Amino acid sequence: MGTQQILLIVLSVIIVGVAIAVGISMFNSQAYNANKTAIASDAQAFAAQVLHYWKTPESQGGAGGNGDNMTPENVRDYLGLTGENAKNENGTYEITAADSVTVVITGLGTAIRNDMRPKIETTVTLADDGVTAQATDEPVE
Repeated sequence: MGTQQILLIVLSVIIVGVAIAVGISMFNSQAYNANKTAIASDAQAFAAQVLHYWKTPESQGGAGGNGDNMTPENVRDYLGLTGENAKNENGTYEITAADSVTVVITGLGTAIRNDMRPKIETTVTLADDGVTAQATDEPVE
């Protein structure tokens, strides 16, 4: 009778261990996906602000539809993405390209899964007010 009880205890410990491992894996996966979604949401908000900057007259501090004003530095300053303001709890953001046609906003997440971080690259097309986003993963440095 003692052998059966020991086997049941060992089997129970194994089942509980596997359940805990699966639970941790599911939690990490959900945290990673939530971080990716949060970065995409932040990037969409920045894209709306870029379009606002593009359409705001120069006399009011905007680009006034002038492609010469659409430099990475001008857009970064308008969005306030300088220094510590380029980071939040979701990730780090930067203007990777800006010209008279498009502005590219890149967000790199804080969550890590399989030595990868979520990366969202949002492209704002100024002429037609278009916004597209592409989600990828980037290796942790």
